[in-house]
Amino acid sequence: MRIVCVGGGPAGLYFAISAMRRDAGHEITVIDRDSPAATYGWGVVYWDNLLDVLFRNDADSAREIRAASALWQEQRISLGPGRVAHFAGYGFSVQRSALLEILTRRAVELGVHVEHRREIADLTDLADLGALGGVGTPSRPDADLVVAADGANSQLRTMFDGQFGTRTDLGANQYIWLGTPRRFDNFTFAFERTPAGWVWFHAYPSSADISTCIVECAPGTWERLGFATADAGEVRRRLSEIFAGPLGGQGLIDHPGRPARWQRFAQISNRSWYAGNTVLLGDAAHTTHFTLGSGTALAMLDGVMLAQMLYEHDDVPGALAQFDRDGHAALAPLQARARTSMAWFERVDALLDRMPAGAGGPDPVEFAYAMAVRQSDQPPWRYQIHRAMQLPVVRRAQRALDTGLRWYLARRRGEPVLPARPLPADATRPAAPAGSGRPAEPVEPAEPAVSREPAGRPEPVVPAGPPGGTGPGATGDVRRQPARAGGSGARPAGS
Repeated sequence: MRIVCVGGGPAGLYFAISAMRRDAGHEITVIDRDSPAATYGWGVVYWDNLLDVLFRNDADSAREIRAASALWQEQRISLGPGRVAHFAGYGFSVQRSALLEILTRRAVELGVHVEHRREIADLTDLADLGALGGVGTPSRPDADLVVAADGANSQLRTMFDGQFGTRTDLGANQYIWLGTPRRFDNFTFAFERTPAGWVWFHAYPSSADISTCIVECAPGTWERLGFATADAGEVRRRLSEIFAGPLGGQGLIDHPGRPARWQRFAQISNRSWYAGNTVLLGDAAHTTHFTLGSGTALAMLDGVMLAQMLYEHDDVPGALAQFDRDGHAALAPLQARARTSMAWFERVDALLDRMPAGAGGPDPVEFAYAMAVRQSDQPPWRYQIHRAMQLPVVRRAQRALDTGLRWYLARRRGEPVLPARPLPADATRPAAPAGSGRPAEPVEPAEPAVSREPAGRPEPVVPAGPPGGTGPGATGDVRRQPARAGGSGARPAGS
């Protein structure tokens, strides 16, 4: 089958990998407008359940992704100096540039042709690819399948005069993606009150020396702080001042070649994900608010599912129809939760202002619980667990349990083991060796290493609804799992 994929992000590249793993006879071309080095964006988060899918689908790239990822443990919610609440749980994050490098290399290794610096701006460009046809034209296309994986602002999607039934709903809040040299070990939410209103960020490690920092605020606050007219440098300077405490004075950074800009979140939905022989993938088909932390995971899972549908069907129309039907059914509840989450953060100023205030302001523990249950009510015992989790001894015990669970899941996936390594300074220390006269160093059970063992054929992937979360406000659920694969790990209450 000849397949042309427009867009060299996680969705397009992982689809190409997944399709070639199932049938090496495919002729797949991935077209991307940027140069190989021009990878924009910061880190992306994921959890054990995505790793389960990746290892079953293509263990070679999964091992590299895991090796390039940072582990974050626990979640920290701050409402100012010394006013902190905690959630248990852990997850992983990887720099987007590292992820794309791994996926590009693996795709080329499998025989995919990846072409950079090529713009697909109109129907003439599509015709030059032999990919024009099957969508409102009587001509027979040279390509059997055209994949539109060129993002939320998909140019390819807009070329076909509304045949996908695209709807765009803009959120109210303004947000901006930045980085910081401050390396966070936790998934951190920091809320700071200013004379103009509340401003907050979501931050997590994305590499050894950089963390991703997503800053958000209400539109009125954004206007009053002058961000509507400030240039990129002034925005970073003023935000660095606002968040000087949570950032430890290390400030915020931007990509030098492509400065970040303020934007409102666009929730994209499409009545149909395919028209003729063209199919939408990833953000071109759907977006979910960044407070769910699922965008990249869903994009890659789209690729797995589409590849599986093509493998199981003798004809492209049948494969696309099932992909569209099953994908819509699985995604609907997740997008509903994303809308609820986005709306909660749009009202967070009013919530903070009306909460009973102590000497230093709203109670961070009560506020954190409100964040955790923003999408659904929880039984009373959840609140008691949340209160208990504020005790350091309880958090240490939970971290030990999470470490054991992480070790078990990694071994179940087939990840080999590295020697034990030091834990953070606040971790539980084992007893010192007898007669040593010194305290023992904290150690953590060994983490999985990268193996070069060859991967077998991927197992069938079946569509499934999102599994129940294991953490407060569990929201980072993966909507499609491979057969017999289970997911785990607590999700950030705000991501």
